[in-house]
Amino acid sequence: MKRISILCTFMFFVCGLVLQVPLHLRAQEPKVIEITAKRFAFSPNEITLKKGETVKLRIVSEDVTHGLYLKPLKIDADIQPGKSTEIMVTPQTAGKFTAICDHFCGVNHGNMKMTVMVEE
Repeated sequence: MKRISILCTFMFFVCGLVLQVPLHLRAQEPKVIEITAKRFAFSPNEITLKKGETVKLRIVSEDVTHGLYLKPLKIDADIQPGKSTEIMVTPQTAGKFTAICDHFCGVNHGNMKMTVMVEE
């Protein structure tokens, strides 16, 4: 009986320690940014990221196959209609960058761009 009492006390102690760990020290899922691609725009047309912070870009196409290309952030993805494409990104350089659709999607394809701001 004494062993059970000691074991229960130990378990309560361990559980209490786990609950006391600050949230910022626990493993966190990266922030998710939802992006929609459609002829001839990305929505939103501008996103802001933080240097060194990993984010997940979740991109869907509403109509045809699009591409998302941004060389400085090593992004090169195909976005199929009706499917969600997820890209993990950890920007290493601050600045203003322009992502483009690199799959021909129609007459105004050349204007399909999105601004990516990376802050310090």
